[in-house]
Amino acid sequence: MLKAILLAATAATLMAGAANAQQQPTPQPSPAPTAPKTQPAAPSIQSVNVIDITELPKDAQTQVNQIVAQRGDAGLQTLRKSIDATPKVKSALEAKGVSSAQVIAASLQPNGALTLITKKAS
Repeated sequence: MLKAILLAATAATLMAGAANAQQQPTPQPSPAPTAPKTQPAAPSIQSVNVIDITELPKDAQTQVNQIVAQRGDAGLQTLRKSIDATPKVKSALEAKGVSSAQVIAASLQPNGALTLITKKAS
């Protein structure tokens, strides 16, 4: 469980990368031909787990809050936009009675298990 939480920041970055991957980069002239760089493809989402932060142990809650603080509002908004753009994930949240506005972190495992950590508005 702790491993999943520590990967929350990584998953947010992966989801942000997926959103940015759709944008066409500005072509830059290259001085010489180079071998194409390949990035490993993000695993496709096979399952979605929604967990409220209060369900985590206190030390895990502290770690999640630190990751959220480091990521900032821009990263959080990117994560939420990615969630809203993915029907399967959005539906899983709705089934739990929450929305992307309550998601504060995400973790995508290599096996396609996506864990979303939510926090109720206070």
